[in-house]
Amino acid sequence: MSDLFETVKGGQDIFKKLLSYVPGFNGYIERSNRRAADKLLRDQVALKYSELARRLSGMKKDLVEAGQFDALEEIDSIGLKLTTFSDRIKNASYGYSGFFDTVKINEKELAQLYTFDAAFFVLADQIASGLDNVAAAIGGDGLKSAIGAVNSLALQAGETFDKRYQVITGSGAPQ
Repeated sequence: MSDLFETVKGGQDIFKKLLSYVPGFNGYIERSNRRAADKLLRDQVALKYSELARRLSGMKKDLVEAGQFDALEEIDSIGLKLTTFSDRIKNASYGYSGFFDTVKINEKELAQLYTFDAAFFVLADQIASGLDNVAAAIGGDGLKSAIGAVNSLALQAGETFDKRYQVITGSGAPQ
């Protein structure tokens, strides 16, 4: 995450650099940079989960060829979960508050957000590994349990997003 923040920070134009010397304005720029870094990060998470959904969708042909039609509905359900999660991440409001925002994020909450953000990448890697298991199980035994494991991880990604949202808003899960 710090690499994204540094990339955004390093890309400031000369005007922002000049204004960063104005007392109080530097904090505003820091918040603005964190918002831009948050956007970059969320775009990467959304892309990763979109790729996973496409990969899963590509397995449907293999399932049909193997005659495992009963797994298609579960595969579609997981694909929908991954696509919905990707869309939620991509379209979520920025995670770090600006000066006049009603929701303020302190350093403790920011650390929690970074933990959730890292969890999204860990879960994506676990889902990718689970998809390897699904692919290996097509045409053989263990397909149902491999699909079940990926489904659980897809659900966990959505739950992690809900918990992240709760940290930002201090409320319950989004509708």
